[in-house]
Parts: sequence; structure tokens; C-alpha cells
Amino acid sequence: MLELLKTRRSIRKFQDRPIEQEKLDEILKSMLLAPSSRSRRPWEFILVRDKDTLKDLSLCRQGSSSFLAGAPSAIVIIADKEACDVWIEDCSIAAIIGQLTAHSIGLGSCWIQVRERMKDENKSTETYIKEKLNIPDRYAVECIIALGYPGEEKKGHEEKDLSYNKIHIDKY
Repeated sequence: MLELLKTRRSIRKFQDRPIEQEKLDEILKSMLLAPSSRSRRPWEFILVRDKDTLKDLSLCRQGSSSFLAGAPSAIVIIADKEACDVWIEDCSIAAIIGQLTAHSIGLGSCWIQVRERMKDENKSTETYIKEKLNIPDRYAVECIIALGYPGEEKKGHEEKDLSYNKIHIDKY
């Protein structure tokens, strides 16, 4: 697990190569197995493979989501806000489980923050995505996870560079 955590990096460039359905299924299954508060599992996942839809979604934020147009797939993570008061945390856990699973099977990924972000000065990122994907009002959109075979190589993290000063024992 430590090796997986050290080598996983956010990937924003992807090969022009589709992801096998078995790999997508494995990622989605891992997300369904993610822990959630009181086992409420408020999350739902929208797998997006359609190139036009990915291009539309890449416009959900000014500039910072443009790389999504080059991803072969993405998972939009939404939650029923009424099912659980900690849906944000539950969705975040499911998202990182999915990203770690993707990395473990040779895929790259990158989180695109949606909640509390704006598409432009008149429309939230969430509203834009809900309109594009026909997401019902009672759902909130936490993030999008871009997925694909890495088209870039990034150096992993080294233990010697960890911020051990952020660890406190018994007291601050």
C-alpha cells in the first residue's frame, strides 16, 4: 500500500486508448466497496465514455478541467444529500479508493473538484454538470475523476521528502 501511495500521481495527459471494460468494472466495484458513515452509501457514480460528453464536461471550470477532453473515461461522483450528512466525506473516500484502484491496474487518474466551484461568474460547476448529465436536483456533485492510460510520467514521492513535522503525538 505504501508503494502504491508513493507512486500514484495526478495524471492530466492520457494516451488515446480506450480503457477495457473489465478495468472500469474493477474501479467501480472498488468504489462501491468504499467505507461510508453508518453504511449509508449516499454516493452514486456516472461512468462517462462518450467523447462529446467528456468534451462538454471539460468546460465545467475555467481552464482547470480542460484536460478532461483528452481522457478516454471519467467517473462523476454524486450523492443523495438527504441520505447522509457526511456525503462529502463518503464521496471523497470512494473517489480516492477508485483512484488508488486505477493506479494499481496501470491507469492514471486526476480529481476535478466540482463542489463549491464555478464554471463562470453566472453558473456553478455543479449546475453545469447537472444540466449536461440530467442529474436530479436532490443530488450533489462532489467531483469528476478523469481516467486513462498515462500519457505522461511523473516521479513518485520519496519518504525522505515527507513532512514528518506534521505528525504530533498525544498533543499538538
